[in-house]
Amino acid sequence: MSKTTPNFGGTVGWDQQTVIGKRAPRAGELKSEAAIAAAARAGVPIDTSKKYAGGSNKQHESAKNTAVLDRETEELHHDRISGDVSRVIQQARVAKEWTQADLARHINEKQQVVNEYEQGKAIPNQQIISKLERALGVKLRGKDIGLPLSGPKKK
Repeated sequence: MSKTTPNFGGTVGWDQQTVIGKRAPRAGELKSEAAIAAAARAGVPIDTSKKYAGGSNKQHESAKNTAVLDRETEELHHDRISGDVSRVIQQARVAKEWTQADLARHINEKQQVVNEYEQGKAIPNQQIISKLERALGVKLRGKDIGLPLSGPKKK
């Protein structure tokens, strides 16, 4: 005959135990070889499968490789000033016997801007090109690149 004691909501047998204050094992402890061996000795079923991408947040990640995506999208780069224009700027400046600093002072820009235009590294800015045309007296836009600027159009 088993003896039971009252437990507010029902009865608990003498063979059952309630352990207070013992913490549950951490995840690292459960994965150790010693824990697996102890569980095997105790006859507990063991599942040792490795989860694919377990613990990483894959919900916001792209399914495609980013390198593949980069190759698929169009090339997004800024147009640079053409080599012809940069050569004309340099030749016109040398013909006036100006340094890059002198030209920069005439167009009210930094010397670095003039340098970038002469090297063909600059992103074309129509205002700067207009200033260069007026200061150097040559056309830098259209199909007449390198020809002298004509005066204002007469009516």
